[in-house]
Amino acid sequence: MREQLSPYPARENGRTAWSAEALSQLPPEIVTALTIRRTEERLLKLFHEGRLSGTVHTCIGQEWTGIVVAQALRAGDFIISNHRCHGHYLAWTDDVEGLIAEIMGKQSGVCGGRGGSQHLCRDGFLSNGIQGGMVPVAAGMALARQLRGDGSIGTLLVGDGTLGEGVFYEALNLIARWQLPLLIVLENNLYAQSTAQHETLAGDIRARAEAFGIATARGSTWEWQRLLEDVRGSVDSIRHTGQPAFVQVDTYRLAPHSKGDDTREPTEVAQHAEKDPLNRFLASASDPEPLQAVLAAIEQRIGAAVAQAERAPVQAVAPRLSLPEPPHPTWVAADFPEERGVQSIRRALEQAMELDPRVILIGEDLRSPYGGAFKATHGLSDRFPARVLNSPISEAAIVGLGSGLAMEGFRPVIEIMFGDFLLLAADQIVNHAAKFHWMFNEQVSVPLIVRTPMGGGRGYGPTHSQSLEKHLLGIPDTQVLALHHRYAPALTYRALFDTVDRPTIVIENKLLYGQMASCRVPDGYLLEVTRETFPTVRLRPARGAEVTIVAYGGMAVEAEAALQSLFEDHDVLCELIMPVRLYPLDLAPIMESVRQTGRLVVVEEGQGFAGFASEVISQMVEAAPLRPLRVKRVAPMPHPIPAARPLEQDALPNSTSIVYAALEVLDG
Repeated sequence: MREQLSPYPARENGRTAWSAEALSQLPPEIVTALTIRRTEERLLKLFHEGRLSGTVHTCIGQEWTGIVVAQALRAGDFIISNHRCHGHYLAWTDDVEGLIAEIMGKQSGVCGGRGGSQHLCRDGFLSNGIQGGMVPVAAGMALARQLRGDGSIGTLLVGDGTLGEGVFYEALNLIARWQLPLLIVLENNLYAQSTAQHETLAGDIRARAEAFGIATARGSTWEWQRLLEDVRGSVDSIRHTGQPAFVQVDTYRLAPHSKGDDTREPTEVAQHAEKDPLNRFLASASDPEPLQAVLAAIEQRIGAAVAQAERAPVQAVAPRLSLPEPPHPTWVAADFPEERGVQSIRRALEQAMELDPRVILIGEDLRSPYGGAFKATHGLSDRFPARVLNSPISEAAIVGLGSGLAMEGFRPVIEIMFGDFLLLAADQIVNHAAKFHWMFNEQVSVPLIVRTPMGGGRGYGPTHSQSLEKHLLGIPDTQVLALHHRYAPALTYRALFDTVDRPTIVIENKLLYGQMASCRVPDGYLLEVTRETFPTVRLRPARGAEVTIVAYGGMAVEAEAALQSLFEDHDVLCELIMPVRLYPLDLAPIMESVRQTGRLVVVEEGQGFAGFASEVISQMVEAAPLRPLRVKRVAPMPHPIPAARPLEQDALPNSTSIVYAALEVLDG
């Protein structure tokens, strides 16, 4: 913790009189505030000079929030911030040089120029530019501190504009219910970008936190010393009780939202500028020379930081890679014990929890006696009561919570009850978990596992029977796995727990839970797998195939039935390729087969337009020159999936539609 505040000098005629002696012994908080303001003023100047680009959300007028928070915390605590993060960052790290270089896009920046103004990471400080998105992430990091019991806490800084985001309330509920050691600081500057608060906000700000049973306080940056004491009191309470707290900080942004976009009344801004503590301080020195010396030292430091950043190189970006010729895969015979899908998944989860105390399961209805909607976690809470957590119905919150836990070294497994609900958490996957590792210049990793059932066949209707995984394929720094009946789910999960280093989505087809994962195959066929962490499986005839069929998840069962029908009814031999990892996709097994057959059918249970099949076919064409290739995609009817069983069966791909597609590529 930093040293105690020096008091203000005596006030004369309602104004503080700063003597030369007082200026020579400036409180460090004043120096920090001046440094933040001068740094941001220089950033705005650099932008207008064309020497940096992008967003520059300054906190001019709001500097004291970050300062009092940094003063109240101690080493080992963390701060989660938002798009307006410069002041918070400088108050915590004093890293003027790293900040300026980052915003100028240079390799010497705190994130190597990858994050820019809104995305900073250093010494327990993280920020992201998505409104409200970091709230559940902060909750997860606080949960990690609670589980470790090391006495550290976190602070989350948000603006009043964030109060319009639903994930804020999802996470606030978790923070309160689980009594997480987190201080939520809300900077109330009366505007969300350019929109005045009275146009968009209903009710009282503090009442929002109080509704969840969270203790609240209120202060302002115009009385920053009193605010510091309030924040310190809240922090002390969190450390003593382990319970969260909420502080509303009334403040005002004197500069535009970003760079120059300001539509507020100039008279309103001028009124706040006149009562701004720093402006009053700058106008109050009885002898300006010592103050000018302090400001000159600050400006000299900032100028040196700018010059240093301009000399620094831009971080090299890897050139666009041409698609290489896929290698020939190495195949071995598949070998695993026969087991029902749900039992295999449960056994893998149980084994992981036995071997690794960092593994935590979080989701809806996971604990006994229910054990999850499809019973994959049945009984696990009896063995590991503190590590199987029932969550509220808050998909975005629990995925964000998982990201925070993962960055703190845990191995969270988040269950989304139905895959249809996964897109409720899409922002947490796409704009948070998937971006942190690269955006923060590889200073953090996010070994997060999100598992969910997908697919139809059980009559659950339009909103509980979809296969939406295509919407999450291709997100950089993620992987997507799909379980199927020809490779034991336990093997996939075992490999995942051994290697997970990035956000991973595991698709569990609903019908797989009741099916047997088995190596037993029809006479005349061989079941083989590649020597990969997440292998591709193939079912091939002992003598050569005429058509290659690619399918994954639940469609692998239908494709296998089609394969047998094609042989028995049409005397056509087909080879079935079943990848476990959909992204990144290993092309080599498919390429090897298609080179022999020249005919390809790709089956998926999700909608076909811009889907998995389209990607496979396009990559096959791009990857290497092929002889003329005849292709066909098999996908559901282009309408929602009906609940009525006959209609559902007609809507979804099946063995018959796959047979027709294979015959079409074979005979035209």
